[in-house]
Parts: sequence; structure tokens; C-alpha cells
Amino acid sequence: MNIVITGASKGIGKATLKALFKEGGHHIFAIARSAFNLQQLKNELSEYNADSEMFGFSFDLSEKDYLPLIREIAAFFDFEKGQSVDILINNAGYLINKSLFDTSIDDWEKTFRVNTYAMLKLAQSLFPHFSTEKLTHIVNIGSMGGIQGTQKFPGLGAYSASKAAVNSLTESMAAEWHRYKVHCNCINPGSVQTEMLNEAFPGFVAPISADEFGEFLANFAVHHGALMNGRILQISLKS
Repeated sequence: MNIVITGASKGIGKATLKALFKEGGHHIFAIARSAFNLQQLKNELSEYNADSEMFGFSFDLSEKDYLPLIREIAAFFDFEKGQSVDILINNAGYLINKSLFDTSIDDWEKTFRVNTYAMLKLAQSLFPHFSTEKLTHIVNIGSMGGIQGTQKFPGLGAYSASKAAVNSLTESMAAEWHRYKVHCNCINPGSVQTEMLNEAFPGFVAPISADEFGEFLANFAVHHGALMNGRILQISLKS
């Protein structure tokens, strides 16, 4: 399948790419801010299934102009010859640990630009390149912090609010785009052991590893898009 994934070079994104490569048969356009990390990841993935390929592109999703990114995606998948995007995994995230008293307007704006608006903007930009004949699956990554009624972590007010918006956005995308054979679902994990979590909460040990969640995400994105649309899934891989 032709797959686009954001936040690809570390944490959940990196683990998901490894799972996709192990499965084989995928052509993956991987987006992350760090070109160095993407190259390191490509070297690591070369040890896995040779039937898959990855192209890494360094891009900051908080940018307003997505045209350079879309041009690279178009060239990789060869849209001019009728290729299309089968799966979009909106995984990139931005997290700061600040109290609500200390969170600035700039903090709020960057959090929502990366965590929420980038998901819609990338989907909008790629929409003309989704297949008109078969199902396209969009998977947005939320957080249990964005689920109403769950325990909130002090310091993650902006992050949790942005992820709550992701859940609502997912439902709207599903409602408006199902007529075009596009299904959109949101997966909300609890704490996952990633670099982003370590930076925000040094020493905190999450119950879910990045590899565990990456295996689940890869399987869900590839094999279960036709079964669900507009679902807000709450996921815990540990009992």
C-alpha cells in the first residue's frame, strides 16, 4: 500500500514504520522534522523486508505552505501515472509541560497547529490524490488526555485540549468524506514510552511501549479501515 505517515523518525512513528516494513509490500512516505533521524531510520529499516520502501522528507508541519511537501509526495508516488495514497497516518505531535498559568498564546497556537490543524491541512492537500475506486483510510492519533472524563495530567492542558479537538475533527472528517470512500478514525492511547514523554516527564514509566503501540497502529491502519469510520478508539495494551 501507499502510506504517508507524520512524526515518523521517533517514538510511535518509528515503531509503526518498523511494523509496516516487517509486514512488507508497502511504499511509505515518512515525514519528520529531523533529516538526520530520518536517514538513521532508513538505515535501520534496510534490515527488514526488502519488499517495502521508505522515502523520508524533513518538514515542519507547523509551516503554512505545504506545497513543497505535496510536491515531494507526488513525485514519490508518481501521481501523474495514476498512483494514489491508500493510508494517511497523522501521528506527529507537540507536547509542552507547562501549567495553565504559564502557557502562552504562542504555546497554545503551536500546539494546535501541529496536533490538530496539521492533520486537516495534510488531508485536505492530499485529498485529490486519494483513490476514487478503493477505500482510503485516515488514522489520527489522539490521546486519552483528550477524552472527556479521563484523568488529566497537570501541565498538559494545551496538549489535552488539542487532542480533544482531534477527536471532534475526526468525527467531522468521517461524516463529510465517507461519500468519497474515505474512512477516518482516531486512536487515543494512554501514556506510551516515547522520547516526547521522557522529555516532558523525566523518569516517568509508561505502561505501553512504543513498539507495542506501533504494532497495533500498523495493523489497524492497513487491515481495519473498511470496518470502522468516525470511531474514537480508547486503547490500552496492558491489563
